[in-house]
Amino acid sequence: MNASNDLVAETWERLEKSIIYYRGRPVGTVAANDPELEALNYNRCFIRDFVPSALAFLIKGRSEIVRNFLIETLSLQSHEPQMDSFKPGSGLMPASFKVELIDGKEYITADFGEHAIARVPPVDSCLWWIILLRAYVKATGDISLAQQIEFQQGIQLILEMCLAHRFAMYPTMLVPDGAFTIDRRMGVYEHPLEIQVLFYAALRAARELLLPNNDNCSCISSVKQRLVPLTYHLREYYWIDLERLNEIYRFRGDEFGTEVANRFNIFAESIPGWLTEWLPRNGGYLAGNLGPGRMDFRFFALGNLMAIITALASERESQQIINLIEQRWDDLVGEMPMKMCFPALEGLEWKIVTGADPKNRPWSYHNGGNWPFLLWLLVGAAIKTDRIEIAEEAIDIAKNYLSEDEWSEYYDGKTGRLIGKQARKYQTWTIAAFLVAKELISDPSHLELLSFERE
Repeated sequence: MNASNDLVAETWERLEKSIIYYRGRPVGTVAANDPELEALNYNRCFIRDFVPSALAFLIKGRSEIVRNFLIETLSLQSHEPQMDSFKPGSGLMPASFKVELIDGKEYITADFGEHAIARVPPVDSCLWWIILLRAYVKATGDISLAQQIEFQQGIQLILEMCLAHRFAMYPTMLVPDGAFTIDRRMGVYEHPLEIQVLFYAALRAARELLLPNNDNCSCISSVKQRLVPLTYHLREYYWIDLERLNEIYRFRGDEFGTEVANRFNIFAESIPGWLTEWLPRNGGYLAGNLGPGRMDFRFFALGNLMAIITALASERESQQIINLIEQRWDDLVGEMPMKMCFPALEGLEWKIVTGADPKNRPWSYHNGGNWPFLLWLLVGAAIKTDRIEIAEEAIDIAKNYLSEDEWSEYYDGKTGRLIGKQARKYQTWTIAAFLVAKELISDPSHLELLSFERE
């Protein structure tokens, strides 16, 4: 017990060292504090990375840093009329920000993807921002912050961007490759699961946060109209279990009209060979992506785990996702919770889909690497499904190596045994994820900060 307490105390010290201050106030945490490598953009505060840090602070009653973060990032929100010529569109939140000292004065500068590979905009930032705002309100009861006119307008701008009319017939949200946690080319363009789950959670959070007044009535109506078809679409068409796989296997191609079984024209030949033997009879998961003539059968952890926590997945689906993780533990968790996606792209497929990306070589980085920041999501999903033993086992694995490996960013290899080839040490979201996981297992009620009741 003392050793465990010492580890938690050490972890909190590490998190404290990562705090960024702006004009004397804490406003976020740096991505990493690796003393052996050049900072590059790891000295910035990334919105998606800050979420587990924010949850750790909220659980400990230290809400000031989260409040400051929400205020400062709102002030950075883009108000450009449209996304064009490398300028962010109205409503977009930055990928990250940093505090700079210019002529003796401190300024916050934002990055909207200008410094990202291929200048891809961070679509997930604005979704995480709304989700975190709701978590702050639930933790503190400070609804007055969210009801300030600037915050109401900020939520409106995000929703107007996400709910805009586009050349699409589906309720899902269309984004480019690399627009979220997987920020390099990985063949996850169009309607990736992670974005759809965050979109769903952000819509539900916005519905709670928006005041029911004349200014918001149109926005609230649009949210309600989108949520029902979005939920149905994801549960019905993204879901894969053995029964569904058999349906796809027996689909007839080129069906026309509205009342068809093969709505997305998926061909049986697209089912990968590994899946038919790998999928347990009592397990299932939400597919990585779906589009005309295209289904991405890879398992993506963040989307599936968040689908459980936010109640997007039905009760039955949630249990089957956890069953899958339990029965394919060596593949999905291995020696460090847990795989970003499974399986890795290899050979010619890797070259074509990733552009022969050397960082995303097979079983490394986003292409089948293990990421400790997913620990808190795995623990949260296990708690939500009343499978505490899975949460405890995952924490036991992580605590044996994380501190010894100096809080590595990610791990490589089929079981996550190797410290990532280009991984940073003292990665803040690795540190924060471990703290949140420990807090959740100690008091599962903290999961209410991010979870929703099933509708």
